Amino acid sequence: MDRAEDAAGDLAESDWFKRLARFGMVARGVLYLVVALLAIRIATGDFDARADKQGALQTVVRQPLGKVLVAILAVGFAGYALWRFVEAAIGPKDEDDPRQAVLKRIGYAARGLLYLGLFATAAKLLVGADEGQERENVATDWTARVLGWPGGRLLVAAVGLGVVAGGLYVGWRGARRKFAKRLKGYEMDPAERRWILRLGSVGNIARMVVFVIIGVLLVVAAAQADAGEAVGIDGALRRLAARHYGPALLAVVALGLAAYGLYSLAEARYRRLPTR
Repeated sequence: MDRAEDAAGDLAESDWFKRLARFGMVARGVLYLVVALLAIRIATGDFDARADKQGALQTVVRQPLGKVLVAILAVGFAGYALWRFVEAAIGPKDEDDPRQAVLKRIGYAARGLLYLGLFATAAKLLVGADEGQERENVATDWTARVLGWPGGRLLVAAVGLGVVAGGLYVGWRGARRKFAKRLKGYEMDPAERRWILRLGSVGNIARMVVFVIIGVLLVVAAAQADAGEAVGIDGALRRLAARHYGPALLAVVALGLAAYGLYSLAEARYRRLPTR
């Protein structure tokens, strides 16, 4: 183990780090619950709601004591990002296949970057920066930029297929309850364990639906050379709502995202954190 990995391993064993990581899971759970609420609003006809993580933060900041709540969430996002970066540094200890271990490290780092971005978004809201005009422009703008590169259409298509594959993997883990091995099941009573596993399964399957829609639309954007087809979470949920029986389907997905939010709160209590 090199010095950097050794230092990351020492950090992973510290009590303050574990508390910060667990607080990050709580922040993630709260965020998913707010996204689910906003998705329900869209399903019931409120198309002014923005049902993604940035929209959730904007909703929170407008509430009484909203900036205090966003500041607390920002600390959680930073903790979650740090936890994932440390996981990427030390690698999975339960993976014997070196290639799978590398893929998992990449996945940990990607999640760390995602929550680092959420921390930055929260910080901008705290200092009064207006994020309200972004909506889906971020996904569209980045896709348009990449489509202009040599081989950009192939790259966008590859990213879209990767998102679809990642979504299917998330759904498979949820359906097979592969996430259960990360939990301290011996600390749960039987009824509690059943409910937590159900929430995790339903929540991950709902996330799969959202990721697959986003990935498919990226592939469509590449095939049509039309960046306007690229969307984020909010756009994916709106596309779902526009289908036949869409509002009902969106409501079901929203309940699934709420289930994942509740699972995240339970995971904060029972997650096995890295040990050397």
